[in-house]
Amino acid sequence: MHVEVTLPNLGEDTDSEIGISAWLAKVGDRLAEGDDLLELTTDKAAFCLPCPHDGILVEVSVQEGDTVETGDVVCILDV
Repeated sequence: MHVEVTLPNLGEDTDSEIGISAWLAKVGDRLAEGDDLLELTTDKAAFCLPCPHDGILVEVSVQEGDTVETGDVVCILDV
């Protein structure tokens, strides 16, 4: 089954742009829940988005350098 991974609400202080600075996983990687998927940056911080489920990364929906908003699909996992 395919599951869309969306950008969660990162808190009240993320009204600024959220950028994709680096993918830490690549298509075809088998991931465990909690593994880091990608690195995000705002004007105030950088942090990693953890994988929400065990699965295989089958599609990347955003690229390094893209900006995203809460609720945007960043990738698809086969769980």
